[in-house]
Order: sequence, then structure tokens, then C-alpha cells
Amino acid sequence: MELLDRYLHAIKFWLPRAQQDDIVAELSEDIRSQIEEQEAKLGRKLNDAEIASILMERGRPLFVANRYLPQQYLIGPILFPVYRVVVTIVVLCYLVPRLLLWIGLMLLDPIYRSPHAVTAYLTRAWPTFWNATFIAIGVVTAVFAVLERVQSKTRFLENWDPRKLPPVRDPNRIPRFNPILELTANLVFAVWWVSGMWSQIIFDRAGVRIVLTPAWHGFFWAFLFIAMANIVLAAVNLFRRYWTWPRASIRLVLDSASAVACCWLFKANLLAEISTPQLAPTKAAEIVNAINT
Repeated sequence: MELLDRYLHAIKFWLPRAQQDDIVAELSEDIRSQIEEQEAKLGRKLNDAEIASILMERGRPLFVANRYLPQQYLIGPILFPVYRVVVTIVVLCYLVPRLLLWIGLMLLDPIYRSPHAVTAYLTRAWPTFWNATFIAIGVVTAVFAVLERVQSKTRFLENWDPRKLPPVRDPNRIPRFNPILELTANLVFAVWWVSGMWSQIIFDRAGVRIVLTPAWHGFFWAFLFIAMANIVLAAVNLFRRYWTWPRASIRLVLDSASAVACCWLFKANLLAEISTPQLAPTKAAEIVNAINT
């Protein structure tokens, strides 16, 4: 049976050297028995097409050999869910912000919307972005591949204690520490903000003077309002330590307002003047322009 011999030879190529002969002998005996049964039913020898049909039912030589090989993974089913979470975190916390930063610059600064700037980004920064993507994901993959090898040898993930599992957490329950910390931080900020940042002259000492533009008062009241609203919300959360839809909506609005105020602050040219006894007016103007930029 030349066809059967060729089939067994192809399987043997993929098998471990130490087990090749035993596995091929076992397969040969099994397949020959199946062929002899078919021949007994038909009362004649099987032709090549009929033998090929039997071998096709067995599967490709590589797949048949794989059934006798130990299962090997770059990252196995035990660690893969963790690997997927870590890759998602890397993408969301490292790669997405870089892309959002560029989009934000395009929206806020006309210079970044110019054809020259877009072309420069696509030719220089975009390849760098993808290089960083492949490196970040590649490093995570390499680390988990090493962990997979260690896990397969030591089985360290199988040593665990159910008593050390974290308690079930209610996502709507507010830990007492959170509103206390938020209340304290916003109170300290509000006191410092009112006492030290009300005036347009934010520094005037030893001959050094730093002055802001009149537009500063708009930012002053915006950040003060956000801080006072956070204080009220933290005080309520301290005594009613459970999120409700109205308070969660207020939290979302305040966080969004903070983000808008910060973007507005970055876009504005707030610095009006810097002066020191040793600094020439022209040089001071250049420094003011550089800081605003």
C-alpha cells in the first residue's frame, strides 16, 4: 500500500524522534485494520481512491501528528485572559492618549491643521506611533511568554488560597476615605486659590514681578466654582455613601467642566508680563511669548 506508506512517512516527519517508530506502528496497525474491514465488506481489494478517502477522514499528516504532541502555546489558556486585559490597558493608557493629544492639538491650534503639519505628522510621527505600538505590545507579549514557560514548569498559579480572594465590592458604594480625601483636597485648594490667586499679580517679591492678563479672572471664578461644587458633592457623599443617578451625573458634569476649563486654560495666553532688575524688556517679552506658546 504505497499510499498508506507515504501517509505514515509524512506523519512521522512531525513526530518527536524518540516516539516516531512506536506512534507510526500504532497508526499503521489501526489504519490497516480499517482497510481490511472495508475489503472484507466489499470482497475485493480497495483501490487508491478508496484508500485516499479513508486517509482523508483521518486528517492531514500534520493534524494527526499534533494529536500525539504535547500542547504548546506562546501564551496558554490560563494566562491569556490576563494577557488580553494587560494589552487593553496598554492600548488605552499609553497609545490612545498619544492619538487623542494629536487630535486635541488639531482642534485647538490652527497650526496643526495646516497641510504641512498634517503631512509632517503622517511622514514622521505616524510611523513612530506604530513603532511604539508594536514595541509596547511586543514587550507585554514577551513577558507573558516567559510567564507561560515558568507556569508550565512550576505550576505557580495552581497554588492559591480561596480565603485570600478579595471581598465582593458594590460599585455604587462609596468608601468613606474617598469623600474625606476629596473634601480635604478641595478645601485646601479653595483656600489657597482665594488667598493667593485672586490678583492678576501672582508674584511680586525681591524685584521679580509676574502679571497675568485680565482674562485670568474668568479662569479664577471657573476653577473656584468647580472646587466649591466638589466640596458640596463630597460632603453629601460623606453622609450618603451610595451613588445615585443625580449625584453621578453631577460628578460627570464637574469632571467634564474641569477638563474643558483646563483645555481653555492651555489655549489662552494668560501671561502678560515678567520683569526682574537684571532682565531687559525685549528679553522679558520673548520669555513671556515662549511661556504662552
